[in-house]
Amino acid sequence: MRLMLRATLVLLMLVAAPAVPPAVGQPLARARDAYNEERYDAAIDEARTALATASQADAARLIIARAHLERYRQSAEPADLSQARDALRAVDASKLPERDHPELLVGLGEWLFFAERFGASAELFANALARADSAGLSRASRARMLDWWASAMDRQAQGASEGREGLYRAMLDRLEEELRRDPGSPAANYWEIVAARGLGNLDRAWQAAMAGWVRAGLAHDRGASLRADIDRFVLTAIIPERARQAAQGTQNERQAAADGMVTEWERFKADWDGGG
Repeated sequence: MRLMLRATLVLLMLVAAPAVPPAVGQPLARARDAYNEERYDAAIDEARTALATASQADAARLIIARAHLERYRQSAEPADLSQARDALRAVDASKLPERDHPELLVGLGEWLFFAERFGASAELFANALARADSAGLSRASRARMLDWWASAMDRQAQGASEGREGLYRAMLDRLEEELRRDPGSPAANYWEIVAARGLGNLDRAWQAAMAGWVRAGLAHDRGASLRADIDRFVLTAIIPERARQAAQGTQNERQAAADGMVTEWERFKADWDGGG
């Protein structure tokens, strides 16, 4: 799985202001703060306290579920996945603020992803993306949702006995749309390369990698994380596969072709950095 995905999925939204007076909402607010600070045990404890207040109970269950999912992501402890499922099933969506609805969809999608139901997971993340704009979520939150969706689509395609090309085509079409919307989206830039490669279009993947490298400067961190992911994928996937296509002869010939592509890639990066 993509390293940037693992590094950025820890903090999603869960920052909506509680729809209750501050004195009543303190346990829920503390639960949200703990979640966003990656203190998942504390988030669960505070959210359980908030369960006692009927107006907060469903938002608290959502935080409990999300915290268990993050604990599962870190430790792969089956009990966390089961407890996340139970909390998600107990949430009454009709009692959640509108802004929390995408969060619920993300939680459901995460559970499906960790349960290795990747196609169903992608459907839920697509639902969350469709709600993101109306819920007023940030650019970063939308990008993280897109990261989840694309990862689920990729995993579904990898395991597909048929229809693999159609999945990657649908993935690429959606990512092209996202890049028109937000050229600096780290998720869209990275997964466009993956989708092109999944379709077997290595030249497109190569060009998308260079475009993504340049567009990475539009990202919030000036592209450091995205460029690291692109560099890794180009060196470990795109170049070896392009070399096999270009040189059908001996291993030495394929290695020479790969070495030439590595040199070309490094020259491109140096040109952009001003070191060419």
